[in-house]
Amino acid sequence: MLVEKNVPLQLYNTFHIVAKAFSLVRIRSVADLLQIVADPRLAAEPKFVLGGGSNIVLTGDVRPLVLKVEVMGKRLVRETAKGFVVEAGAGENWHELVAWTLQQGCPGLENLAMVPGTVGGSPVQNIGAYGIELQDRFESLDAVDLATGHTFTLDAAQCGFGYRDSVFKHAPAAPGGFGLKDRVMITQVRFFLPKPWKPVLGYAELEKKMVEHGVRNPSPEQIFDWVCAIRGAKLPDPGLLGNAGSFFKNPTVTPEQCADIIQREPKIVHYPLADGAVKLAAGWLIDACGWKGKGVGNAGVYERQALVLINRGQATGGEVMTLAKAIQTSVYERFGIMLEPEPVVV
Repeated sequence: MLVEKNVPLQLYNTFHIVAKAFSLVRIRSVADLLQIVADPRLAAEPKFVLGGGSNIVLTGDVRPLVLKVEVMGKRLVRETAKGFVVEAGAGENWHELVAWTLQQGCPGLENLAMVPGTVGGSPVQNIGAYGIELQDRFESLDAVDLATGHTFTLDAAQCGFGYRDSVFKHAPAAPGGFGLKDRVMITQVRFFLPKPWKPVLGYAELEKKMVEHGVRNPSPEQIFDWVCAIRGAKLPDPGLLGNAGSFFKNPTVTPEQCADIIQREPKIVHYPLADGAVKLAAGWLIDACGWKGKGVGNAGVYERQALVLINRGQATGGEVMTLAKAIQTSVYERFGIMLEPEPVVV
């Protein structure tokens, strides 16, 4: 097992922030993790699990031991009359997995095309787009306890999924609690893709594509292509312009709060939810406060989508977070809503 020293992390985070890992180990199998647990010196070190780096903001060099997730592999576990179960290694690229499932004749993930990051990060964030969340297609996952080396499996209920949330984003509330933040590394994730396949088309942008193409019953491949086109038109490619995708969660409010805001801001974009709450479009709130195209230092707000913060050159994590906090203040002062960032600040 090779422990790399002073590893540049600019290529390992999609914001392309310049930072380094004091120590880094590439994890390609459970056996690699078990070696770390068995090594008294490494086992005692604090650890930071790094996947695709698409949901982090680095504010300095990383002192904990970086576990770079590179567990690969994709396979069809089983097929039944009810659906397909597909398994992928945590280090696999998410978008490439979505494309692969379609090539294998296993549709169901197409609405999540082009979501940046790795398979291992998908349940941590409970990624979602165009009417589908990961929990809608989740079967189970395997993880390793970083303290003991114990391997275990979790189902959807045990993952505690919420809106862009899971048990992996929370520390235990009390000793012995089930919060798993910084305690485990996910190694494999399995997805259940139901039969018969049914398109999810509730979003206006997808309905617009149906009209444009004159298609009333799109195939999974057509939805995949449309989602790629929609995301490509409004979201910057992290390979060309550093960003972490949507930077803030869409806030939810009570119907009464929404009605009060509508009286002042009739054009606010909002979506009623099944539980009676109302989801507001964070991008609209930010744009209404005049932030689109503006910035702090080398960190800016993307001109085409106010929900995305970008690296205009050599932005530091400090500049990104200063910009984020300024946006939070503006939105709170105007709407009384405190936006919650999606990325993890390191």
